[in-house]
Amino acid sequence: MRRLLSTGAMSSSSPYSSFLPGKNPSSIRLTHQRRLNGVRFSFPTRFVVVGSSVRCLASFSPAERIKVHNPIVEMDGDEMTRVIWRMIKEKLIFPFLELDIKYFDLGLLNRDATDDRVTVESAEATLKHNVAVKCATITPDEARVKEFKLKSMWRSPNGTIRNILNGTVFREPILCCNVPRIVAGWKKPICIGRHAFGDQYRATDMIVKGPGKLKMVFVPADKGPPVEQDVYEFKGSGIALSMYNVDESIRAFAESSMSMAFAKKWPLYLSTKNTILKKYDGRFKDIFQEVYEEKWKSKFEEQSIWYEHRLIDDMVAYALKSSGGYVWACKNYDGDVQSDFLAQGFGSLGLMTSVLGRA
Repeated sequence: MRRLLSTGAMSSSSPYSSFLPGKNPSSIRLTHQRRLNGVRFSFPTRFVVVGSSVRCLASFSPAERIKVHNPIVEMDGDEMTRVIWRMIKEKLIFPFLELDIKYFDLGLLNRDATDDRVTVESAEATLKHNVAVKCATITPDEARVKEFKLKSMWRSPNGTIRNILNGTVFREPILCCNVPRIVAGWKKPICIGRHAFGDQYRATDMIVKGPGKLKMVFVPADKGPPVEQDVYEFKGSGIALSMYNVDESIRAFAESSMSMAFAKKWPLYLSTKNTILKKYDGRFKDIFQEVYEEKWKSKFEEQSIWYEHRLIDDMVAYALKSSGGYVWACKNYDGDVQSDFLAQGFGSLGLMTSVLGRA
């Protein structure tokens, strides 16, 4: 919509608007026209003149609203996000779009009342309808459990949804000339892809209360002999953690990361610590290389872009001195940490897009 710069010398000759003049008007009606998908729409707009100021009020009649055919899953959240999201819907969405919304209340009290089933149902609905919008939610800690008298310390709804969708979270800064960047050398955006499955976010941890031996046991489904490994012999109390990932999810992560890099025509970097976790992180490195060689190498070379694996510490140092303009594929925890590092470096934690996509 065009900005009204003056109330004194407006012309009705513009092809984009029609001006209905009046003598000493206290309000001005302007009809703004725009094409959407080849169809011309008229946007009736009323400018209310109060003294020397102008207020612009735009509206659609119900017949003029754009119909969205695909249902959209709405996941409501906690605290102020509920208030802000309601205002966004009422002022910026519902007046212009006719939507079929599948609503799920992911507020903490409703998650507790449904034993967190509502979170699972919202993710399953997203798998069915392919599009969802989620508000910020509370992941309860001990203090929240006491404050809200919860039945349990429920898992992160984001983690639950990510594991069901088995996708990749792509986060990218929104660049604004009036928001100064802390890292002045970042001239172009950096898109960070976070593997949204497994690792610490679906791990099992425990407190060890005394001396003893910790073992890891895998029991094959085909009734083969169990595979057993000694982990550590405790001399006293301590803690332990077991986590996992699966080839299918890692392969999908590689596919979506390379697809994103190819679409943006940016190089792709994968960061791991395979020098320490030779089998765990080494599996990420191997699968990415396989996917690249099998499907993407020739496509990348046509666009003069590339894929490269780097150690996570080396990659962080490179990111800080680079000018941006690449996709950075991270494991689940690394992506969680580094995405906020990037957001703040570009100027604001709030100015960051977040899209969960599947290959």
